[in-house]
Amino acid sequence: MTADFLDATRTFYDAVADDYADQFRAELTHRPVERAVLGVFAERVGTGGEVADLGCGPGRTTGRLAALGLSVFGLDLSESMLAIARRENPELRFVQGSMLELEAADGALDGVLCWYSSIHTPDDRLPALFREFGRVLRPGGQLLLAFQVGDVARRHENPWGHPVTLDFLRRRPEQMTALLADAGFTLYSSTVREPDAGLGELSPQAFLLAERAGAVQPVAP
Repeated sequence: MTADFLDATRTFYDAVADDYADQFRAELTHRPVERAVLGVFAERVGTGGEVADLGCGPGRTTGRLAALGLSVFGLDLSESMLAIARRENPELRFVQGSMLELEAADGALDGVLCWYSSIHTPDDRLPALFREFGRVLRPGGQLLLAFQVGDVARRHENPWGHPVTLDFLRRRPEQMTALLADAGFTLYSSTVREPDAGLGELSPQAFLLAERAGAVQPVAP
């Protein structure tokens, strides 16, 4: 998989945006662990903290963080997803872009949310992704990373009848924790929830909350 994964991801979510938003409209309503983890993240960031919701999709978690008192904006590759996010959260700011190349200045943010949005990033690009998160966070800034646990990707083909395909990558918490440490993060908490059959889940769900410990060490090319 090459840098083309960005185009593949954008194409996939542009195609499925309306169906995806309808399918997961009440996503957090039935997930108390997720609501609790987001609450801990918001408390550690602090009221009014500047936060980026990266890979925000239709903006549901962006709206949740705003309701928890954070100053949050959303970013996504898919303009179709962003159109839904703007329609449902007209008071919030949503921008198109890649979380691998953020326009925020160094140390500009108090928090970064990566809510199931690293799952299309190839393994060899994760170190650069986490360094970018570290770059835009101030020392002591908070990162919340959510992903499915496992070793084998799940391929979604022709979802809701749309002619698109995308791999959803699963990872191990210890793997992600090590990569975060290399990028200058200190783990605060690691939560793993077993799959909920009633929600159609096939994999455990992981939530890593980490803190930017200090200046990120430069990495040789």
